[in-house]
Amino acid sequence: MPVAEPALVGNEIAYVNEALSSTWISSSGKYIEQFEQKFADFCGTSHAISCCNGTAALHIALLALDVGSGDEVIVPTLTFVATANAVSYCGATPIFVDSEPTTWNMDPAAIEALITPRTKGIIAVHLFGHPADMDPIMEIAARYNLFVVEDAAEAHGAEYKGRRVGSIGHIGTFSFFGNKIITSGEGGMTVTNDANLASRMRQLKGQGQDFKRRYWFPIIGYNYRMTNIQAAIGLAQMERVDWHIAQRCANAQLYRDNLGNHLSFVLQPELPGCKNVYWMNSIVFNENFPYNRDTAMEKLSQQGIETRPFFYPMHILPPYQHLSNKRVFPVAETVAARGINIPSSALLTEREIKYVAETLSCLANGDE
Repeated sequence: MPVAEPALVGNEIAYVNEALSSTWISSSGKYIEQFEQKFADFCGTSHAISCCNGTAALHIALLALDVGSGDEVIVPTLTFVATANAVSYCGATPIFVDSEPTTWNMDPAAIEALITPRTKGIIAVHLFGHPADMDPIMEIAARYNLFVVEDAAEAHGAEYKGRRVGSIGHIGTFSFFGNKIITSGEGGMTVTNDANLASRMRQLKGQGQDFKRRYWFPIIGYNYRMTNIQAAIGLAQMERVDWHIAQRCANAQLYRDNLGNHLSFVLQPELPGCKNVYWMNSIVFNENFPYNRDTAMEKLSQQGIETRPFFYPMHILPPYQHLSNKRVFPVAETVAARGINIPSSALLTEREIKYVAETLSCLANGDE
């Protein structure tokens, strides 16, 4: 029973076959424009720019915002490494902030103390599908004239106070890797309401070519384009995006119904005013859980249940250890050491979810 698998339940095959038949299989074709427009509409933004993956999306977002050598960008320490790496690609320095203990997203109360004259912006990650607390983040950014990029790779369709994630900051970025809520195999997207930023990102992803003068490159760009085949898959996924999200939320409710009374671990919640889309159903073991995290994962594996650990905090990874400056990150370190993701695919059946819940309950009770 895998942690994740793509749900290809719409027009994916038909659209890919049409793209193949048309011979438009590279970075031009009707599906790219259609996918971009549908995704912009979905997020409630004016512009969407497709690219080859979510990391590339982060990179061109930061470049469009003029992040460069000597700059600092505040990022959560508990995130996938791409968030920090994209800052490093620009020659800038990621400055890590601890998590808040409820949703495990970046702690807004810890941001202001990290701001220096070199701080250029903030990347808010919507971890595992739950929105970060955007109001205080945006307020701090406005007060210090900083940008905010939303790393929404894990949170397609999540909402914060009635707004879709990606539409709240200056730029939102998304991933369409095969394990995401919707997928194009590989692929990414940036969204924004700023026409100038959209134009810059579109130019950056296409080698920096001038829009009006073919093969003229006034800036250094990147080959970060999405293919028409990927966009064909993505468009088919977007046609059923409400179903994909509803399945994730229904799965999460089943897990809560079957696991919510346990005192030895906690599930990621859904805070008032937020919509958690549960890219991953995630749990954190408490101190009274009878096994350590890795032992629990092994015992679940023996029962045919795949799990995966939470991300390592960025400040303990070799490329970034020197940036911690002996600061402590108690929430992120504790959550990372005790957290696992359990099967979360939209294709899970009620019987499978109950089996996972029963197996976890047995472990919680100390049963083999």
